[in-house]
Amino acid sequence: MRLGVRPPPLKSGEKACCPRCEHTLVKRHRYPAQRSMALAISALVALLLAVSFPFVRFSVSGIGNEIELTQTATTLIGFHQPVVAIAVIMSIVILPALYLIGLIWLQFSLLIDRKLPFSRDVARSLTHLTPWLMADVFIVGALVSLIKIAGIAQITLGASFWAFCAFAVLLLFTIQSVDADWMWFSLEDGEPLAPKGTQTGTTAASQGVIGCATCGLINRPDVDTRKPRCKRCHERLHSRYPHSLQRTWALLAAAMVMYIPANLYPIMTTTSLGNESPSTIIGGVVELIQMGSWPIALVIFVASVIVPVGKLVALVWLCLVVSRSSELNAHNRTVIYRVTEFIGRWSMVDVFVVAILVALIRAGSLMSITPGPAALAFGGVVVLTMLAAMMFDPRLIWDTPLPRRRRRTHVNQEPVDG
Repeated sequence: MRLGVRPPPLKSGEKACCPRCEHTLVKRHRYPAQRSMALAISALVALLLAVSFPFVRFSVSGIGNEIELTQTATTLIGFHQPVVAIAVIMSIVILPALYLIGLIWLQFSLLIDRKLPFSRDVARSLTHLTPWLMADVFIVGALVSLIKIAGIAQITLGASFWAFCAFAVLLLFTIQSVDADWMWFSLEDGEPLAPKGTQTGTTAASQGVIGCATCGLINRPDVDTRKPRCKRCHERLHSRYPHSLQRTWALLAAAMVMYIPANLYPIMTTTSLGNESPSTIIGGVVELIQMGSWPIALVIFVASVIVPVGKLVALVWLCLVVSRSSELNAHNRTVIYRVTEFIGRWSMVDVFVVAILVALIRAGSLMSITPGPAALAFGGVVVLTMLAAMMFDPRLIWDTPLPRRRRRTHVNQEPVDG
């Protein structure tokens, strides 16, 4: 349940947090447009360099192979894994590039004080793209892959590898530099006034208003409007996501079904001197432990077992107890939801490891790696659990009336008249 909040004027470096759940609402940066645009241009240049040079090379017994970044996806197509290939290339190259180009377009329009075409649509899209940008996860997957084969082959890192590392860091800084509150304020030439009579410290639902999930503006939809939209960003407005729990349950059930073949079937098969050795997710962890790579085994175990299972358990638990929430435990449950939403993408580490090893280890019968059916199943688990977290409406956690004694001493109500 959204709480009516009016952030105070903020200076550079200051932030405003929700008085109820302590989530950061606004974080003000110095020179927000210039800062974001400079970082976005730098990240885009690093990405162009990363796709233009060799990524990594391996050699063993005089036989070697060299790959470029994009081959981590294109090689999978040759093994009849087009869905996994599309997921890899979209999350590490295409979507980040679209995000950076859109951000540059948007910040440039703000710097020249002229709204360029589609600026509002671009600003709205940035919010939806952010969870699917996985350059940092790919770097972890690359490091795991290289450590796994460092003991049996000679590894040479190309210019693309270092460029992509720089790109991942710059992309992370770029995302953190975006001041969405200031951006929407500047796009619309000022902050639209809240509906007349809106009070802070009181839930939006109790006042008949809806807070936009994209730009944060409070709207009072017309009674006759069947599909209301935010008057600032034009995003669809929902007092509660329609059929939120049903959709979450359906996605969780599908993820649970996919998780069974993801663990039973091999995620990749290693061929060495003509001998094939299939490896499951757990088998790969055990193999790393036997090699003495305890830290890497721990990373894979956490990312591929603890995170997806923990996310499934957490979302199932939230769906079961959401109707029995109270103010005393709603804050903790909201924190659990936000953590669950954040960590889900890191399970893609194992998929990226497979993509890199399949593209790199191509030495015929001497040594080669092919993807297994579990790669598609496990990638499906990651995507389904991410979608399940997005479908779950955290406002349901707060849909419980406050105790009577707290109702009188809750946050002071302040009118915000339009």
